[in-house]
Amino acid sequence: MGSVIDRIAEHTADLTAWRRDLHRHPELAFQEARTSELVAERLESFGIEVHRGLARTGVVGVLRAGRSERAIALRADMDALPIAEVNEFEHRSASPGVMHACGHDGHTTMLLGAARYLAESQEFDGTVYFVFQPAEEDGGGGQVMVKEGLFERFPAQQVYGMHNFPGMPVGDFGLCAGEMLAASDVIELGIECSGGHAAMPHAGVDGVLVATQLVQALQAIVARNVDPLDNAVVSITTIHGGDACNVMPARVVMTGCVRTFRDEVQQLIERRIRDIGEAICEAHGALFELDYRRNYPATVNTEAEVARAAAAASEVGRRVDTAMRPIMGSEDFSFMLRERPGAFIGIGNGPSSALHTPRYDFNDEILPLGASYWARLVERELAAG
Repeated sequence: MGSVIDRIAEHTADLTAWRRDLHRHPELAFQEARTSELVAERLESFGIEVHRGLARTGVVGVLRAGRSERAIALRADMDALPIAEVNEFEHRSASPGVMHACGHDGHTTMLLGAARYLAESQEFDGTVYFVFQPAEEDGGGGQVMVKEGLFERFPAQQVYGMHNFPGMPVGDFGLCAGEMLAASDVIELGIECSGGHAAMPHAGVDGVLVATQLVQALQAIVARNVDPLDNAVVSITTIHGGDACNVMPARVVMTGCVRTFRDEVQQLIERRIRDIGEAICEAHGALFELDYRRNYPATVNTEAEVARAAAAASEVGRRVDTAMRPIMGSEDFSFMLRERPGAFIGIGNGPSSALHTPRYDFNDEILPLGASYWARLVERELAAG
């Protein structure tokens, strides 16, 4: 086990250079042309069979050893975010308004590091599928890969994912059985009314007033309709209406998100948003519109695979928390977990800036640690003999 870490650590300088190059050249969802080509070229240089084009820019590497028909899939995401980076280090983003603010550059690099080690060592019996997925942040690249036949073309029996966690100490891992990350839904609410002159509000209907009442009322869904033992979030994050200070707008549009863990709670919230919106708008003489889009389902780990992931992490890390509290963030790795048993694990990124912020940067110190986790997971699950 120590030899795995030591051998991968020998290439720390390469891993760091790869990661920083990816950070300097971020690409948005389904636009990861440079990233996917670099991934494919490196996999081929390791002697790994490469398949391009799944979900447009996705890449799958196939590595076989021995004669076993057992197969395992390891997934990393590649896309960046539409955020303007404010860091000043040399490897900061060279693409204005785009940056790796979630660490996908690090995730991709860790999986490449594991792929090189496994290709060199061949210390397993079976098949490893290295899945480099596009569009995790926007576009559901995981769902697209599944729909385009990921598991039919690459028939893994288990699938595993990993994400860095700022604030978690370096050397620590965390995961839990069952729901680990929430389902993420997108909502758009429209209010149609007569509008009117701001100096004569009695002669019209004020869309802004209706909107403010609706925003406050929606908070009662979680407070008074959802079982206190269930977790849920309803957030209205944008309100757009009106163009002049003396005009009551005839249309107001609001957007937001809903986070849940259980299907029943998700259905309840959608129903209550519609009921409350229609009732408040009717009371004011307005019309209500709701576009409720189910985005990513909850990320649900299977118990047996959590134990397997934890066992591998314990051999390379300092501490593994197998009872980690679920969080309300979401992941489109959830689509893969709906097709195959598996586990999503968090790796400590240390005291870094938060994800999705303009000062975030992946911690290069954990690159060999994450790569070693992937390698040990394969060696354990596809153990020879």
